[in-house]
Amino acid sequence: MATFVSAAAARPAGTTAVFEEGRHDVQVETVHPCQAKGLPKPLLVAAPKDPGSYPVIVFLHGWNMYNSWYQNLLKHVASHGFIAVAPQLYVFSILTVVNMDDKKDIATTKQVTNWLADEQQGLLYVLSNILKVDGVKPDLSRLALAGHSRGGDTAFAVALGLKGKGDETSLDLNFSALIGVDPVAGLAEWLQVEPKVLSGSLINPRMPVLVIGTGLGPEGNILPPSLPCAPAGVNHINFYKECAPPRYHFTAKDYGHLDMLDNDVPLLVDCMCKRNPEHTKELARRTMGGLMVAFLRAMLEDKDEDLNTVLQNPDLAPAVLDQVEYDLA
Repeated sequence: MATFVSAAAARPAGTTAVFEEGRHDVQVETVHPCQAKGLPKPLLVAAPKDPGSYPVIVFLHGWNMYNSWYQNLLKHVASHGFIAVAPQLYVFSILTVVNMDDKKDIATTKQVTNWLADEQQGLLYVLSNILKVDGVKPDLSRLALAGHSRGGDTAFAVALGLKGKGDETSLDLNFSALIGVDPVAGLAEWLQVEPKVLSGSLINPRMPVLVIGTGLGPEGNILPPSLPCAPAGVNHINFYKECAPPRYHFTAKDYGHLDMLDNDVPLLVDCMCKRNPEHTKELARRTMGGLMVAFLRAMLEDKDEDLNTVLQNPDLAPAVLDQVEYDLA
């Protein structure tokens, strides 16, 4: 049974640590295929500097975005004891503007995920020899998949086992948690990215799911042609509604589809979508990063205190959270 939590309760005293920077210093590097044999695509890696074994999250960027634009969001997650890896699935071109086919990105995501476990030049090699964080090891038995915008749709497609014709790539590792950060399945219900994730019926990734939405995503931008970046019918509401439990849903009410990106993204990109007029991206990143951390701790580390605290006290988040709901049935 779905449970709805009021986001209008009085703000309790104190704060939740997941919304602040974690205790770990973080090393961030971009790794190119020429540096690690078998790596299918360039990879942004954010890892704690302190020795230890950490869960891993694979993060997929949004439509025509660069993985480097998520550096601060991923650093927030990594500072709480996670290793974040974000492949550059494709580079912006006029062809990707009209490309509504996700099959290559699905195959690439599986290839990158399989590469993580390569004993010769996989993620452990990269951490030791390129990031040079001695004693830091990836725990690939605790693995999560996440994505923003179209990357969120890709993440769901991979979790659901969808693939395109001719894709024979198998997934050698198992994901234990799935996160969609303002996921978008296409331009409209009748114009979805292929293969279609949303169908109006139940979808079952067979793992716990966190869906984070934005309140301004469905609104058109002030610039022509004033189209929404997260259109109604194919956005976070639909992903949560169609997803089998256990599932969690939060909406950053006053923020837009790109407000979790770094501050220094190109101005044209920053203006593509309706955004918060106060330019407080840091609050959006801390809120979304904190929700990701709380969820990952609960699902990968069996530590559900932070997630339960946020569910019962959503006003603890730096940004206003709306549509706070979960379903464990």
